[in-house]
Amino acid sequence: MTDLIEVRVSSLAGAALDWAVAKAESVPVFIDHQGWVRKLPDDTSAWRPSWNWSQGGPLLDKYRGGAQHNPALTVDVSYSGGPACAGIWCYGPTALVAFCRGFVRHKLGEFVQVPTELMP
Repeated sequence: MTDLIEVRVSSLAGAALDWAVAKAESVPVFIDHQGWVRKLPDDTSAWRPSWNWSQGGPLLDKYRGGAQHNPALTVDVSYSGGPACAGIWCYGPTALVAFCRGFVRHKLGEFVQVPTELMP
């Protein structure tokens, strides 16, 4: 059994954020030996919606999400995004990260349990 740790959604990034998106969207995933989040049953498919537009883009469309760039903010929070139906916006360094954080917060709340092995 994987140990879980409670993390604030606004601090999720990388594989931990992708794992949380999978849980929010009920996508079956597992963590491989290299720490990658992969979809079941096809273990060759990495699940990276916070980075890969072919995975994150359809979620953005499905939930009528949005993301907005604000050049006045620092690089690590220069985008805000989330699902339009929720009215919840989170920040991130890219449009997909901001949307994914907002989506996870809308579906799972401000804090989520993620595998400790995915945290830096």
